[in-house]
Amino acid sequence: MTRIAALSVLAACLAACGSAPQTSSVNPMSAPPAVPAANAAPAANAVDPAAVQALRDMGKYLQTLRQFQVDVDLSGERVLADGQKLLHGATARIDVQRPNKLRAQMRSARSARDLMYDGKTVVLYLPEQKYYSQAPFTDNLGELVGRLRERFGIEIPMADLFLWGTPQAPLDGMSSAMNAGRDMVGDTLCDHYAFRQGDIDWQIWIATGPRPLPQKLVITNRNDEARPQSVSSIRWNLNPRLGDSLFTFTPPKGATQATFVPLKNR
Repeated sequence: MTRIAALSVLAACLAACGSAPQTSSVNPMSAPPAVPAANAAPAANAVDPAAVQALRDMGKYLQTLRQFQVDVDLSGERVLADGQKLLHGATARIDVQRPNKLRAQMRSARSARDLMYDGKTVVLYLPEQKYYSQAPFTDNLGELVGRLRERFGIEIPMADLFLWGTPQAPLDGMSSAMNAGRDMVGDTLCDHYAFRQGDIDWQIWIATGPRPLPQKLVITNRNDEARPQSVSSIRWNLNPRLGDSLFTFTPPKGATQATFVPLKNR
């Protein structure tokens, strides 16, 4: 059996193939950290409780969705040593059936990754190389997100869709939270909110009305003076047809099984 490291899905999807030196980047497939440490004491009245409540309401609604499909267009900036920025793009399709079924297909010009979880086994498949790794797992999607990140360094795109509205995504630690007005994202009218947590500024556009779905997410890394950004645009299907076979991996002809290598052994 081939032994390879379980490469970060996100880094692989947006890795640049050039040889120019890189100083920093923002990962566009990952939502902002739940509780980063703040760098300074917040200014008086900098946190609007209504903006934080909007996140709570969104998270509560997301937790009611038993199944859904999202298509995500992603872009992220890579900053070179001389300060020049390069923009890279990727896409993801994520099929979800709670509490424990997931399929994520991630594509860019440089790589392709598929992640499948049927409630019993999680599989990472590289269709171009025809390598796959699998591991037993039986917990819910929120636990899967943390396990893959901590144990193998694998990020599920838009993972916070499974965490918002749960204790795994607390909303304290903000130094700024504001309502920035209303905007259109495609054909959807949204409330636009902006937050600051530690070295991260992030903005989210949430659909108005009875279905407060996140439509767009922008993350800015203030730890880098170049302020690299990532942008994720989300399209929702709340009534997908998701059969059990969608979440079950059958190795194609010629595929080679590889071994998940935990981070500490890499």
